[in-house]
Amino acid sequence: MDQSILHKYARDLLLGFGLAMVIVFILFSQGSAYTSRMLVEAACYAVIALGLNIQWGYAGLFNIGIMGFIAAGAFMTMLVSFPVNDAFWNGSGPGLLVRPIVTLVIGVGIILALKKMPSLPQWLRTLLIVIVVATTYLLVTTGIEPAAKAIEDEAGFIGGFGLPVFVGWTFAGIVAGLIAWFVGKICLGLRTDYLAIATLGIAQIIKTFLKNADWLTNGTLTVSPLPWPVPKPVDGNFTEARSIYLALIAFLVLIIYLLLERAYHAPWGRMMRAIRDNEPAASSMGKDVNKRRLEIFILGSVIMGIGGAMLITFTGLFDPSGFIDLNHTFLIWVMVILGGTGNNRGAIIGAILVYIIWVMSEPMALWLFDLVRDYGKVWFGWIAPDDLDSRALQMRVFVIGLTITLVLRFAPEGMLPERIRQD
Repeated sequence: MDQSILHKYARDLLLGFGLAMVIVFILFSQGSAYTSRMLVEAACYAVIALGLNIQWGYAGLFNIGIMGFIAAGAFMTMLVSFPVNDAFWNGSGPGLLVRPIVTLVIGVGIILALKKMPSLPQWLRTLLIVIVVATTYLLVTTGIEPAAKAIEDEAGFIGGFGLPVFVGWTFAGIVAGLIAWFVGKICLGLRTDYLAIATLGIAQIIKTFLKNADWLTNGTLTVSPLPWPVPKPVDGNFTEARSIYLALIAFLVLIIYLLLERAYHAPWGRMMRAIRDNEPAASSMGKDVNKRRLEIFILGSVIMGIGGAMLITFTGLFDPSGFIDLNHTFLIWVMVILGGTGNNRGAIIGAILVYIIWVMSEPMALWLFDLVRDYGKVWFGWIAPDDLDSRALQMRVFVIGLTITLVLRFAPEGMLPERIRQD
């Protein structure tokens, strides 16, 4: 291999080798079943991190509502791929849902028609849209209430459509993209902090809706087991099944990475970076800044939705209460920032490394606490608190904080900073 290429990618190779050694250590210390589960989840987080990386790294869009897009994608894959609930389809629920669904479709159609009528004054068009939105909302919620009560009494919840898992993942991306379009159309023309507030708000709205819509999501009672796109473990052989799942996710990560790299080095990617680095200059060159930002915001959210669907499919359990900002927003930001904003390889390596630190901090803390307990008693006669082991889980936040501090101290731009090619 050319020495210049080796020099150019020396840091990438060194980090990759170091990460591989860490994984080998975990494999021998924790076993293959534990390691394969950890790597599958880390790969799913890598997909989500790639979605955030193109939003923040390519376009500078500050999205702190990642949890909402993950939850929306998880819900859609559950709805599409979970087995059919015959009790729902044989009851009165489907008939009662027709009215609110038709009302919603008509309302959306009227709103789109009003937006396509430039002859109306702007103030009048806005007023009419607000009236239609309010009216549609009231009519839909009024129609949903009796349907929801009947469904919960007769069937518990509506169940799923029993379609293949890949179809569920596809719909997960579509719905996440639609949510991003709605938020982006309102906020991307405003200051960056408005987008942050809007995404944070929409994430909480999505979680609250999914948690309380028992007729649709089974609420806090959860839904399981979710089907897999590959054979599930048989007779306790978790390693083989998880390895197949890992191979599938790794392949999809590779495909997404290659597509994003191609887009990054294409004229579209250069244009996005120009908008990020100097918006007035890009706008003066005739670029539609808001349209391009909306494109990349939707694309990143689609990838997040798919990543959330992959993750929830693997865990096999849909629990609306399980989506929390610490795990599904803050942790993703840490992965992207430490990996290297704007660098897709950095996002992948950062996601895997940070997730390994996140899950391994507890067993490592337990091991350390055992040493402190044993040697403290032998050397100093110290009696450890009874709840010492329960504090191991809390070490996660401390270790992640320490990791952030060390990386940003010695690598302020992340482990693999963005490389701007002079085209």
